[in-house]
Amino acid sequence: MSQQFQCINIDGLKAARTGRDPYNFLVGNNFIQPSAVESLKADYPDIKEPGFFTETDVGDRSHGAFAKLLEDLKSPEVSKIISEKLDIDLVNKPKMITIRKISQAKDGRIHTDGEAKIATMLTYLNDKWDGTGAGCLRVLRNDKNFEDYVEQINPLTGTVFAFRRSDSSWHGHTPFVGERRVVQMTWLRSEADVARKEKRGALSHSLKKIFHFG
Repeated sequence: MSQQFQCINIDGLKAARTGRDPYNFLVGNNFIQPSAVESLKADYPDIKEPGFFTETDVGDRSHGAFAKLLEDLKSPEVSKIISEKLDIDLVNKPKMITIRKISQAKDGRIHTDGEAKIATMLTYLNDKWDGTGAGCLRVLRNDKNFEDYVEQINPLTGTVFAFRRSDSSWHGHTPFVGERRVVQMTWLRSEADVARKEKRGALSHSLKKIFHFG
């Protein structure tokens, strides 16, 4: 029997289409239950700085519907579906969730993700997007050209994107400055990798506050 989810629509994830070129990925819609949209908007953490923040960074700003969303995302059923679609076993791998609200111009540069990451899933929570391509994530064929892409993902509420990390998993989003809400869940090789990334993220945010970067 399937778990009862409060914020995600698991059928939307099951229906996500997959791609294998240039690496394994999936794109889905309707991943957020319509009944949860307004409460998620209201309860999204009040983050005022750019960058990704861990659950620990966000602390008690994660509450209500947003806290329930994170619970839903971490369920074994989500990991099982992503495993099947990306052809890799993620069910018992440690997970890390990070949250972004504000983007700056330098964000989204083309990259593959580090080797500590096995796979990543992005859940978007933006009411509308301007449709010009700014801030849209792209599945890319190389690390040189944002225009050589096989898929463009509009970061609208209910859109989900996941990919299997590899040396060719090039991706990034076109420059955008402003509010761009996304919840990222990453499966990592070990708990030690999770701890190291959380520590690194906390240090980065502390330095930004001290030196007023960003």
